[in-house]
Amino acid sequence: MDKISTSQNEQYEQASAQFGDAIGRLAYVYEKDADKRKDLVQDIHFELWRSLKIFDGRASLRTWVYRIAHNTAASHVLKNKRFRQTQFIDIDDIADVPDDTDYVRVFEDIDQLETLMSLIQKLSPTDRQIISLYLEDIEAAEIGEIAGLSSAAVATRIHRIKHKLAKIYKKGDHYDK
Repeated sequence: MDKISTSQNEQYEQASAQFGDAIGRLAYVYEKDADKRKDLVQDIHFELWRSLKIFDGRASLRTWVYRIAHNTAASHVLKNKRFRQTQFIDIDDIADVPDDTDYVRVFEDIDQLETLMSLIQKLSPTDRQIISLYLEDIEAAEIGEIAGLSSAAVATRIHRIKHKLAKIYKKGDHYDK
């Protein structure tokens, strides 16, 4: 193995360990079908590994990972847009709940999370990118660097996206038909 690919592999290992969970959450925002979501996560990891060959450190590793992940996910959405159909949730996809938990509260929390994801999935890929990074507690300046926008534009978009999500929710358009 040559020095470049060793460095590339080491950077990938570091990025995967550090941001693997965030990549999974990001994939959930972009893809509701569990099998397609697994494929998307795999595609993101592949593109991340491949892109690290040209990573020069001008951006932080975190910014690089999110940029690659969101670009891959946006491409996935656009590529699969015409093939989308409403999918039902398989009972096997629901996480096991501990016995000592208040089931009503757990199901309400799951329902709220599913509703939020359903709302976010109705947004354009750029808006999905911005709101999912915002939900990951990333600052507007870094979101701007990832998305190619100014931090002021990001702040404005976050405000508008929140209002758009609230409006969709109030109309009841978040339910799959």
